[in-house]
Amino acid sequence: MPSPTNDHTHADHPVATPPPGPGRLGGAAAGLAAAAVGLAAAEALTLVSDRFRSPVLDVGDRVVDLVPPFVKDLAIAWFGTNDKVALLVGIGATLAVAAALAGVAVVHARRRIGHVVPIAFGVLGAVSVWTARVDRPAWAVLPAVLGALVAGGGLVFARRRADDLVDPERRVERERRATLSASAIGGRRAFIGLSAAMAGGAAVVGVGARRVADSNAPAADLGELGLPAADAPLAPLRAGTSLDIDGITSLVTPNDDFYRIDTALTVPRIDPETWTLRIHGMVDDEIVLDLDDLRGREIVEADITMTCVSNLVGGGLVGHARWLGVRLDDLLAEAGIDASADQIVGRSVDGYTCGFPTSTLDGRDALIAIGMNGEPLPPAHGFPARLVVPGLYGYVSATKWLTEIELTRFDAFDHYWVPRGYAVEAPIKTQTRIDLPATLADVPAGPTTVAGVAWAQTRGIEAVEVRVDDGPWRAATLADAINADSWRQWAIEVDLLEGRHTLEARSIDGTGAVQTDERVDPLPDGATGRHKTVVFVGG
Repeated sequence: MPSPTNDHTHADHPVATPPPGPGRLGGAAAGLAAAAVGLAAAEALTLVSDRFRSPVLDVGDRVVDLVPPFVKDLAIAWFGTNDKVALLVGIGATLAVAAALAGVAVVHARRRIGHVVPIAFGVLGAVSVWTARVDRPAWAVLPAVLGALVAGGGLVFARRRADDLVDPERRVERERRATLSASAIGGRRAFIGLSAAMAGGAAVVGVGARRVADSNAPAADLGELGLPAADAPLAPLRAGTSLDIDGITSLVTPNDDFYRIDTALTVPRIDPETWTLRIHGMVDDEIVLDLDDLRGREIVEADITMTCVSNLVGGGLVGHARWLGVRLDDLLAEAGIDASADQIVGRSVDGYTCGFPTSTLDGRDALIAIGMNGEPLPPAHGFPARLVVPGLYGYVSATKWLTEIELTRFDAFDHYWVPRGYAVEAPIKTQTRIDLPATLADVPAGPTTVAGVAWAQTRGIEAVEVRVDDGPWRAATLADAINADSWRQWAIEVDLLEGRHTLEARSIDGTGAVQTDERVDPLPDGATGRHKTVVFVGG
């Protein structure tokens, strides 16, 4: 008699298989949570000492220093003055993707691959500290190291929780409470929920630490600080210097609207009580001034239009302000410049450097500025002091958060942007911008006002001409000139027929030179070419 089979036992008592682990989504959540906890720990440690800094900011600074110049110009073209926000978002996105992949790898038993990520970011943070523009102690790497260790510990914790989901002993207990599939889903949800809770808590801690650090940073009460009066104040701008045309660029750029392009990811917070300016190098007598010393010297005002080298033809990285400060040539004459020195280097509190020729001490209104449009210099624009040199692009002259001025030689020192492909010297080129009508605007047929601004600092603007399509050049009406260092508004009325038309503008500077039509990119010493705009004219 054949022995009975026990096939029926498979139907009556199915053998349980281990429930699945947390899955890829759970692994990604665990990786993000571990990274968030690590960053929170690093941010919290920055509260201990002002020599500590967020690893994200340290890495961001090195990215700024290392990216090719064309990438910098591309970022400015895409994001304008939001380029720093875009960079930090990019770093955060990269970190998030790497953390998610590390979490997936770790909870799926690829532990070595997963743990490479926090180690790599820890090393990157440490190297960023060691290669910073300003000297920092070796122990300044501790936030990066702590962040990496905590993130790595978070991944270990995640792996153990993932193991719990498929542990045989725990499976028996789960089967008594619910079906196998329900327990698997519940386990995954609990795993993801715990990861989300960890990430949320870490975010609260990290953001809180950053806010505390910012609130503890020294900051001046600019309203209380006030401004010294100029020894010979300039008269208010004459009415004729501005055209009464809606849509044209304001003659004076409000401080909040003034473009900001620099390499600082966060605005330095400088204590005016401890700030000093050191003038040294190839000088007869070194000078060290504190803010009271600087404010106590002869104070002058100057109307100056500034331009960024990254400004594209027709771009907005240009602005005009009335600056208040101390003449640079007076201070350097007091220090005594060595006859062989040919470069003036401005150094920022964050180690950034600009450099321009001593030959620019030619009587132009180069200033160590402490005020802007009747207000103390805003922190975003260089408080407590910055350099403003008419006729030179900002990358060679406009050092913000100024802390040193060094006299040296071009063959002995390259300022920040020179090794990155930009020209050693950079006089501002003549440019004309059409403000209205806007590009691709629909305008009615008949008389149309075309208006904008033009600049050629130190040379001045003598004439602006406009043409429609390839027609003849016609002279525009110019507002009165403020001085040769300031832009001028212009306007002209043209008769437009129905259809598509191209408007083009050019300037003639104070030397009689006509603005070139040759299109050149900003790298290495500023863009050239004539601004054109296309409009559609209806009936």
